[in-house]
Amino acid sequence: MERKSEVRRNDLFVERTATNIWQEVASPDNPYLTESARCHGYELMELVKKRSFVDVFYLMFRGELPDANEAVLLEQLMIGLINPGPRHPAARAAMNAGVGSSSVEHILPIALTIYGGEHLGAAEVVSAMKFLRKHRNQDPLLLVHKLFEESVPPSEGDWHIVPGFGSRFGGVDGVARKIADHLNGLPGNHETLTWGCRFAAALNGHSQGWLAPAMAAAVFTDLGFSPRAGAGLFQLLGAPGLLAHGVELASKPITAMPFLKDENYVITYE
Repeated sequence: MERKSEVRRNDLFVERTATNIWQEVASPDNPYLTESARCHGYELMELVKKRSFVDVFYLMFRGELPDANEAVLLEQLMIGLINPGPRHPAARAAMNAGVGSSSVEHILPIALTIYGGEHLGAAEVVSAMKFLRKHRNQDPLLLVHKLFEESVPPSEGDWHIVPGFGSRFGGVDGVARKIADHLNGLPGNHETLTWGCRFAAALNGHSQGWLAPAMAAAVFTDLGFSPRAGAGLFQLLGAPGLLAHGVELASKPITAMPFLKDENYVITYE
């Protein structure tokens, strides 16, 4: 096999790490300690005293403080996504980690690894944001008709006809639908969320609709967050519930979780 010749990249690396997000002023007595800090120009202690967590959360990623409508929308989305629930694989992972006596500092990372996946996870949020950006100017009814004409459903299990929209346990996720409809009724401009509600309504006749990743994706898009940020934001907002489920079982015996009987294991041979 012919070996490719090596080529020097000659990349020029910066001398110091730079960020537009955070400014730290060193202590006059110790340059390794921070005397004061600013987030996108806002003094941290002023933010601590005068602004809400939602405001500073938005500021961190968007570079500016939200207006009143944006703050309410983000805060209520945060509440809606605070716990994916014990039916979610990530919550089950947290519960298994807790009852299995994993170190408590590992419970959340274990759960977030699952919550970052393509199925009802952070990766699906990214795909949903890209789908919404691309299709939100199309007629939802016509798009649904086209999708079902061109798509082949799986032979078994749930079907997400597009990222973030589909079936859950064979039906429509009622909680995601209710939260999306509520958020869409709040004051402000929700162009993507409104389109998503129309698209989800057109899917309902096919036993599909909103799923949490698309609901989050629509709000993130309307609030100006990028798809690159969307994945991590989704994980951050679901982290409290995941951790709570794991901690709840951390003090209980392993028998507090079901253990499959031998007859429930299926081994196939090729």
